[in-house]
Amino acid sequence: MNCSMIRISQISFAGCALVFLLSISTRADDSASVFNAKCAMCHGADGSGNTPAGKAMKARDFASPEVQSETDAQLSEIVTNGKNKMPAYKGKLTDDQIKGLVAYIRELAKKK
Repeated sequence: MNCSMIRISQISFAGCALVFLLSISTRADDSASVFNAKCAMCHGADGSGNTPAGKAMKARDFASPEVQSETDAQLSEIVTNGKNKMPAYKGKLTDDQIKGLVAYIRELAKKK
């Protein structure tokens, strides 16, 4: 009886770990999809802002010290309420999507 309870606990733990890992992967994929749909036109797939629209609107390079020195809260505020020519995404994206975008922006900067 004790061995079967331990085995059930091990299987349950493994199942929970798998669900957690899949949810992390799904969130990363969701953030990339949201970025590509909402941000890449101006900021570029690499976050450099090196696109015709990005150049025209003076989109910031996410790897720049100016952007990287901002806190996650500040970046979330910009995505939520917009800044300069950047549109606001309040009501268009959920708080979780905005949080995911900020994390994705940080990852893009690390890749440079």
